[in-house]
Amino acid sequence: MSIELTDEQLKAAIMELLAKKGRWGAHYLPIDTTINWLGKKVRRDGKRVKLMVRELVNDGYLFVHKRGETISLNPAKSREIMELLRSAPQ
Repeated sequence: MSIELTDEQLKAAIMELLAKKGRWGAHYLPIDTTINWLGKKVRRDGKRVKLMVRELVNDGYLFVHKRGETISLNPAKSREIMELLRSAPQ
């Protein structure tokens, strides 16, 4: 069962997944794992998830590790990230 999320909801879902797993700074999660978990819930498999991850990296909310294969949340923006997660539409 796939649901249609807006771009903002998808970005919040990515950041929420990383926050729940405690992936801040040097503790990272493979991008493929993130795509597999969220791709089951989102239409168009993982293409949109990859696009949103790229946008979050460009905005400075995520760090990329290991030649672009893993991601983690930026601890310098932890306050902004937590505020976005609280205010994100469900």
